[in-house]
Amino acid sequence: MSTRTMLDKDLIRLKQLLLEMVQLSKTAVEEAVHSLATQDIEKAQHIIKADFEINELEEKINNLVIQLIAQQQPVASDLRKIIAALKISSDVERIGDLAVNIAKSILHIGNGPLIKPIVDIPRMADMALAMLKDVIQAYYEEDIELAIRTADADDAVDTLYGKLIKELLELMTSHPESISQITQLSFICRHIERVADHTTNMAEHIIYMVKGKKIDLNA
Repeated sequence: MSTRTMLDKDLIRLKQLLLEMVQLSKTAVEEAVHSLATQDIEKAQHIIKADFEINELEEKINNLVIQLIAQQQPVASDLRKIIAALKISSDVERIGDLAVNIAKSILHIGNGPLIKPIVDIPRMADMALAMLKDVIQAYYEEDIELAIRTADADDAVDTLYGKLIKELLELMTSHPESISQITQLSFICRHIERVADHTTNMAEHIIYMVKGKKIDLNA
């Protein structure tokens, strides 16, 4: 097998590992938000325990990247793909951590009465996860325009986040007895907003991968 063929095979493997990692992180966030709405403590505990699977995939990606750079001597365009995959995997791992953080907040909230219906938080999560779905498609297809459109969607997430935090701060004033729960709901909102931020970072890495240019899409 030629060096080029081996490199192409390893690059495909790298992409497959990353797609698998994204799916696990996406599912973790989805299940965490559903656990909040249903106050499913058992599922929240499972999300925390299952995070090791995402971490193991990141380690596999790190090891493959080291192997590729050390053994395959990739040219510039291949090296950008390898570096982009490494950076994207770091953001995906953080998204998995954010799902764990949401699950931990759910454990703090417990199964007592909720201060408000859980409607807008799942809506914000849907928006952030739609971004994640689009950005991984952009990565797979090396589609710069889709990557940019995905990053642009972060503004809507930020707007809803601001609205939710304002509402929760008002609830703190009117329901001081529920400050602990409201604080945890605020944390959850922040974690979801951060999912969108990491997705925007991923869009930047995709542009670097394809064009070799670093662009700040958070500006």
